[in-house]
Amino acid sequence: LARQRLLIKGGKVVNDDHSVAADVYVEDGVVQQVGPNLNLEPATGLVVLDATNKLVIPGGIDTHTHMQFPFMGSRSKDDFYTGTKAALAGGTTMIIDFAIPQKGCSLIEAFDTWKSWADPKVCCDYALHVAVTWWDNKVKEEMEILVRNKGVNSFKMFMAYKDVYMINDEELYSAFSCCKELGAVAQVHAENGELIAQGAKKMLAMGITGPEGHELCRPEEVEAEATQRAITIANTVNCPLYVVHVMSKSAARVISNARREGKVVYGEPIAASLGTDGTNYWNKDWAHAAAHVMAPPLRPDPSTPGFLMNLLANDDLSVTGTDNCTFDICQKALGKDDFTQIPNGVNGVEDRMSVVWEKGVYSGKMDENRFVAVTSTNAAKIFNLYPKKGRIAVGSDADIVIWDPKATRTISAKTHHQANNFNIFEGMVCHGVPVATVSRGKVVYEGGAFNVAAGEGKYVSRPPFPPYVYKRVRQREQVYQPVPVKRAPYTGVVSATPVAQK
Repeated sequence: LARQRLLIKGGKVVNDDHSVAADVYVEDGVVQQVGPNLNLEPATGLVVLDATNKLVIPGGIDTHTHMQFPFMGSRSKDDFYTGTKAALAGGTTMIIDFAIPQKGCSLIEAFDTWKSWADPKVCCDYALHVAVTWWDNKVKEEMEILVRNKGVNSFKMFMAYKDVYMINDEELYSAFSCCKELGAVAQVHAENGELIAQGAKKMLAMGITGPEGHELCRPEEVEAEATQRAITIANTVNCPLYVVHVMSKSAARVISNARREGKVVYGEPIAASLGTDGTNYWNKDWAHAAAHVMAPPLRPDPSTPGFLMNLLANDDLSVTGTDNCTFDICQKALGKDDFTQIPNGVNGVEDRMSVVWEKGVYSGKMDENRFVAVTSTNAAKIFNLYPKKGRIAVGSDADIVIWDPKATRTISAKTHHQANNFNIFEGMVCHGVPVATVSRGKVVYEGGAFNVAAGEGKYVSRPPFPPYVYKRVRQREQVYQPVPVKRAPYTGVVSATPVAQK
């Protein structure tokens, strides 16, 4: 095979820590040189991309997707082909999806199933988190095998979806303890599942059957309480915690306060929570309202997206995903008479980068370097992909996006590449557009045209004990071990008061 050679000329290379005017030379999928005015010989067989007046950034990493996910009586519309293709169009070059076993079922079998779905279809690189939906010694053994042999270093626990995926506090304690031993990152879907179940019954009894009932039965405090509880349990066992899809001000404050107290916790707001809000649930058009149903729900307080963006800009929140889990209107209609039957999920994998740029950088809340951190680099560091991913440097994978900060696009279901017939960001004008996407050194998307086939993406193994996460954890383990107080034994009288039997 002829060597694949690519030169990106004339742009500004933006990493999370600095920006510099430089060319980037790529060979066989890996960055070989970064510097000004690179002239490569021979010129034959060299693909040249002009990045004049544009930014050259690391490809986005979407930390949270659900492609072709069988859920709530249906299956999400975006499969691993349409979903990853849409990701590339939006400037994302890697996704991390979730393998989710049913209660009592094998984690390894779930992992193998998801991988068998993904491998023939993916257009970009991917990895898999694995969910822990029940607990016994078999689960613990399988977690160890997944970490040791399958390249998994993150496990997600659900505190909601009672009787389906939810686990209790004792099981959380065991799962977090196991993650810490294995060097994995513990993730939580943080909502109080018991309160949700009771709230749903109450809403339906009141005759509230529409999408607004979804938000009313899982208010902010239900998310905040579970977030606080998860952080407390994780901190008790000195396990790093990653809170997926942070949707509310109150949950975000809990995470922010915990970080300021020195706890090792990371919060993941998503494109939806940064780009729109829960007032949509009260829309008179049922289909519009139902299209926004996800869990935790979008919040009706319209100042929530701006608040979350402020925290993301200032490192109280760490990284952005999408929870991309698309169901079309016909699928959502499974819950036309009962909001608890509406399949939960929204889009985002194609629009995340533009939404974060628009609401974060264009608005003046964050700079281009922080943008790279929250869309790519921090994810790479937390999940031990760095510096192969999340950076443009010699030796890094050539997952690169040429980003035009001056260009605009209007998000619409009519023009997006996702398989869904609805877009929750419909009509949003975004400044900042990916004009070319490079995956492993190949130009896979340029000027609106794709040059990629199903199966060209690769599964990426992630080693345990990511240094970015575990350096502090290991140090605390050494320093903060409690020790017994040395004292003389008690030699006085011991007296028991008898208790009269009833």
